[in-house]
Amino acid sequence: MSTTEKKISYTTTNTYQTLNSLKNTTKNIWIVLHGIGYLSRYFITYFDTLPVDENYIIAPQAPSKYYVNNKYRRVGSSWLTKENTALETENVLNYLNEVYKQENITKQHNVIILGYSQGVSIASRWVCYSKIPCNHLVLYGGILPNELTKDDFSDLVKNKTKITFYIGDKDEYITAAKRILEQEKINLLFDAKANVIIYDGEHAIKKNIIETLV
Repeated sequence: MSTTEKKISYTTTNTYQTLNSLKNTTKNIWIVLHGIGYLSRYFITYFDTLPVDENYIIAPQAPSKYYVNNKYRRVGSSWLTKENTALETENVLNYLNEVYKQENITKQHNVIILGYSQGVSIASRWVCYSKIPCNHLVLYGGILPNELTKDDFSDLVKNKTKITFYIGDKDEYITAAKRILEQEKINLLFDAKANVIIYDGEHAIKKNIIETLV
């Protein structure tokens, strides 16, 4: 018996969440990419202590949803898996590009792109492959994709984009040994211009850290 994998293109629709309003007083536009197991409508609440008149938050939604346990009540989502990663990355980036286009983001605002956990791999791929400009790239509690190179990040470095990594010293997914390797990779990829902050804590997003970014 032989099987053949085929490919088809079709149109699909996805949602995303926003917090506050984009208006004349807005200083910062945030595009925040959640981790595995989240839904965007819950993830966006981590940003609800930021000054309302100055911050507009956009939280895209990962496309693959699933029940997180056998009680079939709580729903989570995932951006990618190891299955057909290149194809799924293309789909996710196409979606993010449409979100970016629909929101009419301009250079007059301070644009902060934040990826948390699995969202780190999406945020970093997005700015590299789609050449999305931002003033501050925040990569929090996640690992950079292995396929990205120094050349992929060269535009960010050249444009003097602020780049900040947050890693918890008790993060159960990033061991001390892995943290050392990741810091070496970060220094190489960003020409030693990224700021790596090791905070006291586990694998969790913290409002007090978010508040320091503005």
